[in-house]
Amino acid sequence: MLDHLIRRATVVDGTGGPAYPADVGIRDGRIAVVAEPGAVTEEAVTSEDADGLVLAPGFVDPHTHYDAQLFWDPYATPSMNHGVTTVAGGNCGFTLAPLHPDRPEDADYTRRMMARVEGMALAALEEGVDWTWSSFREYLDALEGRIAVNAGFMVGHCALRRHVMGPDAIGGQPTPAQMDAMLTLFHDAMDAGAWGLSTTQSATHSDGDGEPVASRHARPEELLALCRAVGEHEGTQLEAIVAGCLDRFSDEEIDLLVDMTAVAGRPLNWNVLTIDAAVPDRVPRQLVPSERARAAGGRIVALTMPILTPMNMSLGTFCALNLLPGWGEILALPVPERVERLRDPATRAEMLRRADSEEAGVFRRLADFGRYVIGDTYSAANEGLSGRVVNDIAAERGQEPFACLVEICAADDLRTVLWPMPTDNDPASWELRQRTWEHEDVLLGGSDAGAHLDRMCGAPYTTRFLGDCLRGRKLVPLTTAVKMLTDDPARLFGLRERGRIEEGFHADLVLFDPERIDAGPATLVHDLPGDSPRLDSKAVGIVSVRVNGVETLRDDKVTGAVPGTVLRSGRDTRTVSTA
Repeated sequence: MLDHLIRRATVVDGTGGPAYPADVGIRDGRIAVVAEPGAVTEEAVTSEDADGLVLAPGFVDPHTHYDAQLFWDPYATPSMNHGVTTVAGGNCGFTLAPLHPDRPEDADYTRRMMARVEGMALAALEEGVDWTWSSFREYLDALEGRIAVNAGFMVGHCALRRHVMGPDAIGGQPTPAQMDAMLTLFHDAMDAGAWGLSTTQSATHSDGDGEPVASRHARPEELLALCRAVGEHEGTQLEAIVAGCLDRFSDEEIDLLVDMTAVAGRPLNWNVLTIDAAVPDRVPRQLVPSERARAAGGRIVALTMPILTPMNMSLGTFCALNLLPGWGEILALPVPERVERLRDPATRAEMLRRADSEEAGVFRRLADFGRYVIGDTYSAANEGLSGRVVNDIAAERGQEPFACLVEICAADDLRTVLWPMPTDNDPASWELRQRTWEHEDVLLGGSDAGAHLDRMCGAPYTTRFLGDCLRGRKLVPLTTAVKMLTDDPARLFGLRERGRIEEGFHADLVLFDPERIDAGPATLVHDLPGDSPRLDSKAVGIVSVRVNGVETLRDDKVTGAVPGTVLRSGRDTRTVSTA
């Protein structure tokens, strides 16, 4: 007997092939039968009529930071609401394990680092996670049986360094004995099911003390030793961030990334490829590592987002504005001193100059302050400004746009929410995206879901992209879009029997209304531990989500079921060839 039968669905199976009508039966967590409508004679415990609805494989998000959130939110919201059934975590060199059992202060260091570098609320990290593990195996075991999505995790280079070197991980180099200890620790993690190594060399990544995170101090020989270790385990991967990921790679960075994948014999993915027709040389430059890697026997995959991710900024809290050259030290001052500096015309002129300089890289897109939209305000002086464009307000007041923005924010003690209008929303940029997505080493992803919680909301990229493909720009057909969200990432990670609707595969499924599928606007909610805020987005048109055959969501409401699996390398992933 079938556990559940979905009748008369329009199946888009993830292969990129044509859609077709079918009945799909589920038994014991797997797809038991895919047949023509009416052809299934086996009885089912439950069934539903899906006429007019699309049934697709569950979406796979290749770049998240749900490492902590899954402890207080096993449903990985809002990703699961938007059809995501499998998430990859432990990215960018940052994980919550391993932790040294004899140094309880390491957990506090990790919490403060994650709060700074990934925008996770410190109160949520302190109150929502029990921090009882030491080894990576214990961390994975702590999640097993209590999550609604499937989740796999890389090992963060920063945690490895901190465990072995303690505070010397910042600024120091491992002795031969420490390097051996790091490799032993790393092998233990991969034996437990870690997906491989994640690391960062990005200048934007600093810890809770404002110091470069531990992996930024690693020399190439250390990185390559860890990469060789990755190649000794079945079903493993690499994920790396370098400074050039934000704009253009240097020659040295290209050499390093190519050496890493070639030494490991494993795919390496990086995040995130920004596509803007105003910078035509960026995409070709950023794909040079992929071309060179293939020649060297490796593979390098660039993640890129198929939507413009809504972001909110503030002069009062840490955000992307802090990463503009010379801005960090000013925006780190106490609020009264910060306001005084920001009101100084000479200071503002220098800030604007550096924000629009070559050294700002991809962050130059934040420098057109006249195009910002005012979000939430908190003072009588700013009443009626919410939703208005700074250029319009500045013209009314006879002010330069940045000076106008500063005065608005100062009236709110810098709490004003700011929404930058994207500069790359032009037809030429969308045409360039369409062409870039066709490259064999470009993959959709980079949501950062679970991180930067009150500043950006990338999780809904799946439904927003599908809605755009069906009713918006229609840059790719639905069948291609579904493949890009399902089978493509599943194949990159070597996921066993996931990513397609096929008999014998795990029943990770999303049922949606093609006439309505979309994502609602990002809204600020206070539902994290400690009443901390985050941006949320409602899914539109998602009828049902199933993970391993069990329904986890119906009409945007979680069911309470937690059928997700901690996906472990080797057991749940196979080695992906780089040849």
